[in-house]
Amino acid sequence: MSGTDATPDPAKRAAAGGAGRPDRAEPGTVTAASPVTATGGPVTAASLPGRSAPARTRAPFAERAAGRLAGGALRVFLVVAALFWLLPTLGLLLSSFLSPTDLNDGGWWQALTAPSRLTADNYERLLANDTITGSLLNTFAIAVPATLLVVTLGAFAGYAFAWLEFPGRDWLFLLVVGLLVVPVQVALIPVSELFGSIGLFETTAGVVLFHTAFGLPFAVFLLRNFFAEIPRELLEAARLDGAGELRLFARVVLPLGGPAIASLGIFQFLWVWNDMLVALVFADSAHPPVTVALQQQVRQFGNNIDVLAPGAFLSMAVPLVVFFAFQRQFVSGVMAGAIK
Repeated sequence: MSGTDATPDPAKRAAAGGAGRPDRAEPGTVTAASPVTATGGPVTAASLPGRSAPARTRAPFAERAAGRLAGGALRVFLVVAALFWLLPTLGLLLSSFLSPTDLNDGGWWQALTAPSRLTADNYERLLANDTITGSLLNTFAIAVPATLLVVTLGAFAGYAFAWLEFPGRDWLFLLVVGLLVVPVQVALIPVSELFGSIGLFETTAGVVLFHTAFGLPFAVFLLRNFFAEIPRELLEAARLDGAGELRLFARVVLPLGGPAIASLGIFQFLWVWNDMLVALVFADSAHPPVTVALQQQVRQFGNNIDVLAPGAFLSMAVPLVVFFAFQRQFVSGVMAGAIK
């Protein structure tokens, strides 16, 4: 054995009719000693008669049941939370359809057990009350212009701070951001003196200007940050095509900024519509908005529930309608941006 290799050549062993030891074959390889099927392939569990490949491992029944139970519990919790959230609105709605006598006899929940007590007489009295109906129109006259001015001026200023170069741009933007922390109560007395000197105190225009001034910092901050995320290449391509700044703003920036503009319009309208402090100070006492008019009804007629309930519900229903109307556009704008 000296001078020779103790391990014989596998080729020689194969030529001699021998075969390698099966226990040393690589896993998954076919050797001469491996059984084969009629088609020549190796024998597996799936090729044996009466046998099939092992099925995929499935989650145990307990885990699936626990997952479904957790999902059902979450849905039940969300439904209960939504019902508690909407309970005051439901109570106000049912109270607006009940007569003062029925409300004094019991609560609004009696309308659920005795629907025959529901009546529309309260809304007829409301429409006959010139103070409430006029206050609704006055609120529209304040909320709509204040919302349009804030959205328009905020969009122009946001585009300027995002894409136009001018001296002191960053410092001016920091000043605008700093105005966000100024509370409304601080400006009531000085602005009242200013409006009194120029003849805007107790006027609709004065209330609109006040809401516009205090709504612009947030509008500029929001729209500037949104417009700054627009790709620069897109704006440069539009400029190469010959678009000026105004056309670029109207044709490119505004369509892309639709979600932010819609959300800003929603919040601004809700803030102005539900405001009472600014309207109580600056609005005309003879032609107040709906929040002040309802407060005057409570002060003068504490038990005037047949007017207060439908008036309060209408004052709440209008911003809800506006919110859901703009929300549809907001969601469509977000989906369009996601597709792009």
